[in-house]
Amino acid sequence: MAAPTYLIVVGASAGGMPALVEFVAHLPAAIPAAILVVQHFASDFDGQHLVDRLARHTALPCRLPADGEPLKASTLYLAPPDRHLLAKDGSVPHLLVTKGPRENHYRPAADTLFRSAAVAYGARTVGVVLTGMLYDGTAGLEFIKRCGGVTIVQDPGEAEFPSMPETALQNVDVDYVVPLHQMAALLAEITHSPPPPPQPLIPDDLRQEAAIAERVVGDTTSVERIAHLVPLTCPDCGGNLWEVNEGNVLRYRCHTGHAYTADSLLHNSQQHLEETLWVALRMMEERKNLLTGMATRGTAAYSAQQQEKLGDIKKHINRLREFLLAGSNPSTVATPED
Repeated sequence: MAAPTYLIVVGASAGGMPALVEFVAHLPAAIPAAILVVQHFASDFDGQHLVDRLARHTALPCRLPADGEPLKASTLYLAPPDRHLLAKDGSVPHLLVTKGPRENHYRPAADTLFRSAAVAYGARTVGVVLTGMLYDGTAGLEFIKRCGGVTIVQDPGEAEFPSMPETALQNVDVDYVVPLHQMAALLAEITHSPPPPPQPLIPDDLRQEAAIAERVVGDTTSVERIAHLVPLTCPDCGGNLWEVNEGNVLRYRCHTGHAYTADSLLHNSQQHLEETLWVALRMMEERKNLLTGMATRGTAAYSAQQQEKLGDIKKHINRLREFLLAGSNPSTVATPED
């Protein structure tokens, strides 16, 4: 089978399994493209189960690829669980399957796949973001746009989980917003058109980032070429973070290879803040219980002193509980009266 003229790269998360079934069911068997799919699932998920499920609904061969496998047209490749799937150009375009650092806390990650495809195939790359939660795929669509490719998102109005399509639309000038049942016809039209001329120059920062992913583990020298150091730490490894210099989607990387959009990093910091506050609330409750016991056992003067401390900590507990129950939004929390 011939090498593909186009690469179609697809990212899906929550609600993705039924969406992918509908997506592949309408694809023509002779499409002159390879279809590379990232679906977020647990690291111990049986990827072959999804491959078999998709194969029942399409005439396209569906595979869990091996590292180094040549790319073939009219074939669907699903990223294996807990492995990044990358496209690589060369005399024979092929796939890389790696256990590199997570991006946006995901492995496999749509952003990782989309970037590699954009660098390998340039304007002959088509990126598709389907249903899902949070932010994976947004930066990836911008990578594809910067290399001259085509970007598509599922209509958020029909997506089971619209967060991924909506975030992409908010941050990227997406070419097409279509429901699932219209996507196959659009992809057939795009891929049967004459291939666009190659991009005169793939952006160097994207080549650098693609090279980091291919090497599996990055280094400080590599990340310093494309980003500048900022006073933030990587939530996955605790190392320093660099802010990426190029692109409209604000992104961060650490030197080992973890990468985040600003939205993903903000969401992560919110989760960690909430966890820390719940621990603080538990410790304050324990201190309150201890002070209550001390106040009932001591002399009158000693009890009065503990009661004063008890009153103060009860105020702190009430304020913190209100803060947490309001979703950690300080603007919704009234300040307790003194």
